[in-house]
Amino acid sequence: MIKKIKVVKEKDSKKILESLRPYIAYWLEKNFKKLTLPQQYAIPLIKGRKNTLITAPTGSGKTLAAFTTIIDELFSLSEEGELEDKVYCIYISPLRALDNDIRRNLLVPLMEIPKIAKEKFNLDLKEIRVGIRTGDTSPNEKQKQLVKPPHILITTPETMAIILTTRKFKEKLKDVKWVIVDELHELVNSKRGVHLSLSLERLENFVGRRIQRIGMGATIEPLEEAAKFLVGMENGKPRECYIVDARFVKPIDIRVVIPSKDLVYASAEEINKNLYKLLDDLISKHRTTLVFTNTRSGAERVHFHLKQMFPSKYLDDITGVHHSSISRDIRFEVEEKLKKGELKVAISSTSLELGIDIGYIDLVAQIGSPKSVSRLMQRVGRAGHSLKEVSKGRVICLDRDDLIECLVMVKKCYEYWLDKFSMPRNCLDVLAQHLLGMAIEKKWNVNEAFEIVRRAYPFSTLKFETFLRVLEYLSGKYHTLEDYKVYGKIWFDEKNMMFGRRGKYARVIYSLNVGTIPDEVKIKVKTLEGKFVGFIEEGFLERLTKGDIFVLGGKTYEFVKAKKSTAFVLPVKEKRPTIPSWFSEQLPLSFDLAIEIAKFRERMMREIEKKSKKEVIEILKKEYLTNEEVAENVYDYLKIELEFLKKFNVKNLPSDKVILVENFIDDENNQNIVFHTLFGRKVNDALSRAFAYALMKKIERSVKVSISDNGFILTIPPEVIEQRFYSLFEIKKISKENRVDPKELVKLVNSKNFKELLVKSLENTELIKRKFRHVASRSLMILRNYKGYEISVEKQQMSAERLIKIVKRIKGFPVLEETYREILEDFMDFENAEKVIEKIEKGEIKYEFLPLLDVPSPFAHNLFAISESDVVLMEDRKKLLLKLHEKIVKKLKEK
Repeated sequence: MIKKIKVVKEKDSKKILESLRPYIAYWLEKNFKKLTLPQQYAIPLIKGRKNTLITAPTGSGKTLAAFTTIIDELFSLSEEGELEDKVYCIYISPLRALDNDIRRNLLVPLMEIPKIAKEKFNLDLKEIRVGIRTGDTSPNEKQKQLVKPPHILITTPETMAIILTTRKFKEKLKDVKWVIVDELHELVNSKRGVHLSLSLERLENFVGRRIQRIGMGATIEPLEEAAKFLVGMENGKPRECYIVDARFVKPIDIRVVIPSKDLVYASAEEINKNLYKLLDDLISKHRTTLVFTNTRSGAERVHFHLKQMFPSKYLDDITGVHHSSISRDIRFEVEEKLKKGELKVAISSTSLELGIDIGYIDLVAQIGSPKSVSRLMQRVGRAGHSLKEVSKGRVICLDRDDLIECLVMVKKCYEYWLDKFSMPRNCLDVLAQHLLGMAIEKKWNVNEAFEIVRRAYPFSTLKFETFLRVLEYLSGKYHTLEDYKVYGKIWFDEKNMMFGRRGKYARVIYSLNVGTIPDEVKIKVKTLEGKFVGFIEEGFLERLTKGDIFVLGGKTYEFVKAKKSTAFVLPVKEKRPTIPSWFSEQLPLSFDLAIEIAKFRERMMREIEKKSKKEVIEILKKEYLTNEEVAENVYDYLKIELEFLKKFNVKNLPSDKVILVENFIDDENNQNIVFHTLFGRKVNDALSRAFAYALMKKIERSVKVSISDNGFILTIPPEVIEQRFYSLFEIKKISKENRVDPKELVKLVNSKNFKELLVKSLENTELIKRKFRHVASRSLMILRNYKGYEISVEKQQMSAERLIKIVKRIKGFPVLEETYREILEDFMDFENAEKVIEKIEKGEIKYEFLPLLDVPSPFAHNLFAISESDVVLMEDRKKLLLKLHEKIVKKLKEK
């Protein structure tokens, strides 16, 4: 049973305090005037032994709400002389930095309360120990914990899995009463969370009785799914869980702002200059500002330009940059300075949006769209440290698509609407890892192990046959793989349905290779002649297919092939990039929010049809809390798109139920078919690959794909013709017969062939090769570390490329199956893409076609201009966008 309790009104704090030990209540009253709303609701539930999920903003006292009862009961045991040397509570978070934070914060009450007990109540309380155990913990410290275990153990998901296979320390967990899982919103949608869910079930099975589970998170939706993830299943039903929903108890002040009055005609230089003036103005008016960009390179650029434009203001000692590519020491220094209030401004990509205590922030500035309402709320929630203080945020938009996206996003924040998370299900690589971990513990009956696995909510729909195939793979059933140094790690007796560990190195292999975060590598980029060009990230390489054009170091290159950890390219001039350099870092727009944006665009265009400019601008200002400048830019953008569509007699305006399809010839004589599928990039990735593959097979020519959150373009180059014999006009005439008719193209993909086309489009791509390595590594098929020796990513990739050819011949091989599942369900959004295709077939979504033109409509400009720069630097993109805009203005004047 999952029960949601909405936090709406104050409860009797005095009554709650009376239920605690008097010295605990005294400490709380001394340090806090009264309990916060989440504490008022959560403490009685936790005291009543209920599984509890607390969702509330940063600074709302979630952590204290979770720990109050635990501290109360531990001191009660101490008072009665019954506190033993064992672990009573396990706290798990995905961040080591947060682990250190929690320990530091916990030590305050744990040191102060015994003093109060002695002075005020004449009680001698035994010390309650807190210890951290992560990958950073020294062997010496681990030995100390074995002798004197911490009563409260702080750890990470990965270390939790290792602890379960330890011989001695695991015994210290035999009487664990509570497990706290923090930053739940960060875990529910990743394989790290899936991994943890299995560890929790294994822990509960080991303990042999129910452990009370407490979850904490900020912006999660749907809450019921998050609760099921936290507490797991019993007899096919979710265990009992109470949800304290205080997500929206904190007041917000979020607005969208723009650096220039006119985002079309202002030059890139002007917009850039104004952006930093605007930022400087916002920072100057506040004590501490936290600036979020969407990419690591963006964070570096903002820092660089602020210092360059205002050298006397932004000195190193009062400004800081924080992202995952920066060394831990520098990140820690920035966090410490923030806590102490020493920084005027800190600039981050995603790394500061999680719950590390960073002290008082009074403004969050977000540059560009953060792509989801949940993320925006999470980031802005860092401002205003207490529940009563307003979380103040300013979203700075640099182009018109971003502007519309952010307006809808901010409106949704005020409506208490959040995007839904997507939880990976039945991850066979995570399962393989845990089955080895279980085999190390003892000999297992297959049915008993299967039942424990199915209690973890992400595996609640796992089929028994699939479970058996993973056991067969782990036991080395596929002997051909032994020639490639892939050996069985467990024994599996199919007759008696038992399994256990094989070999003396099983424990070592497991502990050195546990976890779900893949090793990444910088990919060298070289020309075919071997000249070194630079580096790209592995995630970026995954996106490249032969013929793709991208920018590196200001120059354009065509991707030819990849070998080991090197990408080989051809330098090309004056060719439009098909994939932007920041692509691998860019966050995808959520499907739910994309639908809302599509509805907004159609609604406002309908308003423009019926009402005056003044009336429409008033609607925007009133309903979407915009200023005049923002409203004007939105109006002008939607107005010119509407005029363009009306010129070509479009009756069904693009929306969540109408896909506009454009067909235009660009200056290089390429045919571009644009699908305005405003469903988010993960859906568009799946749709575009299927359509492109079907089209390539039909016309037997290469097709280039450009995708964004708002749609995708299929670019068909002209057939190679001896150009010297023909004029450009004649080339167009000759090529016209070979042009693709979009109305015929859309018939090539349907619900029956969609998945098959998509899977075929992935064969031999860099994406499948890299993802197979990640999955094979998690499945312990390719080891990252063997007997203490790290195996380089290059060697891992070489092994993966050999193995994938072999396993393709083995029917239903779990590691390959999981690779395709991860790509289709986690990396892309196959489920929603398939729904789109089905709705098209049912007539619930219609196509609207524009005639063959020589210019794309305004909605297609940003997609067409996908270029090398992120939202912070955009000179070339800006020039192209202005050129396209002027073409549209000219086109609209034609009779």
